[in-house]
Amino acid sequence: MAVIYDIICVMKKLFVLLMLLFTGLFCLAQDDTIPSATGVVKNIEYEDIQGLDEHSEKQLVTVEVLNGKYKGVTRIIDNMMTGNPAYDISLSKGNKVILHMEPVSEQVVTPDDVNIYIADIKRVNQIWIFTGIFCALLLAIGRWKGFKSIISIIATLGLMFFVLIPMTLSGFCPIASAVITGILSTIITIYLVGGLNSKSSSAIIGTSISLVFAGLLSILAIYFANLTGFAGEENMFLYSVRPDLSFTGILSASMIIAALGALMDTAVSIASTINEIHETDNNLGVKELFKSGMNVGRDIIGTMSNTLILVYLGSSLPLVLLANNIDLNKFFNLNQVATEILSALIGSIAILACVPITAIIAAILIKRHKNNFEMDKIDIIE
Repeated sequence: MAVIYDIICVMKKLFVLLMLLFTGLFCLAQDDTIPSATGVVKNIEYEDIQGLDEHSEKQLVTVEVLNGKYKGVTRIIDNMMTGNPAYDISLSKGNKVILHMEPVSEQVVTPDDVNIYIADIKRVNQIWIFTGIFCALLLAIGRWKGFKSIISIIATLGLMFFVLIPMTLSGFCPIASAVITGILSTIITIYLVGGLNSKSSSAIIGTSISLVFAGLLSILAIYFANLTGFAGEENMFLYSVRPDLSFTGILSASMIIAALGALMDTAVSIASTINEIHETDNNLGVKELFKSGMNVGRDIIGTMSNTLILVYLGSSLPLVLLANNIDLNKFFNLNQVATEILSALIGSIAILACVPITAIIAAILIKRHKNNFEMDKIDIIE
């Protein structure tokens, strides 16, 4: 019993410490990015290209830089149109674009010493609009809980960008990085939304154990299925820049992070249910509370596993459509297809394990905590 209270106290102190230190995480980020600026398309002219494919043409785009060191500079930039929508940037007059600035030499004196290229269309304004809609609805429906959810989302994104990514790029084990980041995110999110109590502690412990289990499963799956970690173009781009990274480790880390949200949801649902049942009838023992948690968990399993598989299926829909033109035996053995299937299965297996783990932990912690709380009340009255 004393050990259980020690665990809860340590986790609460860790949560407070994390909240105090979180603002310092931003100092860990290294700004090695290539400089860019925003521009606006002032004019577009077309030029025929001789000797290339009939679908190819060249746009002569007049762009004005809107911000940064070269604000006001106007430049005519070539924009090749090959007819392939995966690579073409279709522009119209008035479009906002992101400009890639590349110095010609180490010493930049005038704007002529900088080459300017069109990287892509500016889309961040639309992202902010939908983010605003999401936050407004979250606050309107969730109110104070919704506000704390927004804080937890910001904290999770901060952990991903300022802990997980720097640790991985610095050569630290990607799997360990993902597990550490996932556990920290779990502690911050659940304690922030659910409060500092035994219900939240149960969900955190259940999620953390299931997360480690998912990591072990991903390692086994990658090893026995001979997955390479190169399931998309982005992996090849990263390899061209950082061939020293462990891409199988990064694949395992992506499986762990992908399962994190579903595991938290499952653990919180079971722990909250057991807590409510105990509040309604505090005469129920650990065994009865565990059975109640398992009954709820069985209902969660079907929908949550289905949700996880549908997420992977939706993100890989173009790949699934390819199955119509490929022999199924070949299709299911493709590296990319096997990776997506195993990722979904690993997340689902971790959810299955999360149910009994969280149920037994929640039953013990909530029952013992409530009993000790009642004893303390009796002592105070006497």
